[in-house]
Amino acid sequence: MADKIKMTTPLVEMDGDEMTRVIWKMIKDILILPYVDLKTEYYDLGLEHRNETNDKVTVDSAEATKKYGVAVKCATITPNAARMTEYNLKEMWKSPNGTIRAILDGTVFRKPIIVKGITPFIPTWTKPITIARHAYGDIYKNTEMAVSQGSKAELVVTDKDGNETRKLIHDFKNSDGIVQGVHNLDSSIASFARACFNYALDAKEDLWFASKDTISKTYDHRFKDIFAEIFENEYKAKFEAAGIEYFYTLIDDAVARVIRSNGGYIWACKNYDGDVMSDMVATAFGSLGMMSSVLVSPDGVYEYEAAHGTVQRHYYKHLKGEKTSTNSVATIFAWSGALRKRGELDQNSALSEFADKLEKATIQTIEDGVMTGDLFAMSTLENKQSVDTETFLYEINKRLRNM
Repeated sequence: MADKIKMTTPLVEMDGDEMTRVIWKMIKDILILPYVDLKTEYYDLGLEHRNETNDKVTVDSAEATKKYGVAVKCATITPNAARMTEYNLKEMWKSPNGTIRAILDGTVFRKPIIVKGITPFIPTWTKPITIARHAYGDIYKNTEMAVSQGSKAELVVTDKDGNETRKLIHDFKNSDGIVQGVHNLDSSIASFARACFNYALDAKEDLWFASKDTISKTYDHRFKDIFAEIFENEYKAKFEAAGIEYFYTLIDDAVARVIRSNGGYIWACKNYDGDVMSDMVATAFGSLGMMSSVLVSPDGVYEYEAAHGTVQRHYYKHLKGEKTSTNSVATIFAWSGALRKRGELDQNSALSEFADKLEKATIQTIEDGVMTGDLFAMSTLENKQSVDTETFLYEINKRLRNM
């Protein structure tokens, strides 16, 4: 075999949990290590190790990503009550993705991977729709309480001089209830806006942003105003030169327009909207297993991952020694995305070209009719076969070798 492709700067590698952890090693062994002299700074973000380190490993991995500029992350468990018992956890550790997003001040861009034979549920969608999700604040950083009847809830803001401003939220005189406080930061919204505008210029695609400023006249309106101000002052001329546009509308209008569109644009959403809409878009394009995801910070740090979870059901089958047919495409594209970006930043064209070939070989395998069970159930190809997880990767490697 020809000499392996050399790397000058390492990638930050964040290992994960369950079936995706198993696939992670397979992808490296079958599709990357034969071709690339892989240099990574390795962090084990598996739940057991996060628990052992009191989650310090997650913070360390994010700091390393800042240092090296590019990371690739495996899917990880965000523990719930059942996981507390199963893993004997010291506490219910937070979502690693949330922690990493907060440290990198990043925006998540999720883009479907389109292949022949997997027809979107919305037939007009001929081009991908990229969801840009603001990854800070709102209900993900909320404070909430149960409220007993007879209580009164107020919003109280104390300024730096100790002066209070109060607003009544609700007088719970007739019923028990619930109350929630959310916040955001002008600095984070501005970072989100710039990340979206930069990504749109890179992709040469129109950018849409939607919120509900007619109802939320201060909170959502702030998002709208910051986007508008930054666009006018910093990006308008660049967008005109690139022949693309920035477009604001209400979130419900955006949904109607998205459903009727052909795709081919970036849809920027607030945190919760982006969480929901990215799963809706992924499913409508075919599969969450076919969704690439990258976290981009305003200062140009990139963290690539699959948009899906750890595939717990398949992992339990795998532990019993049963063959699984788990879709590994999004995880492969996390690796290819990170390797391509590393190649771009280091001016290592061989590495970037390898990443392109890896993606082409993956798509070609599916379009040749060889795929995992989830895609087999959806594919309209005439001659198709469902293969197990490992066979799928070896089939990709056959095509990659020929390239």
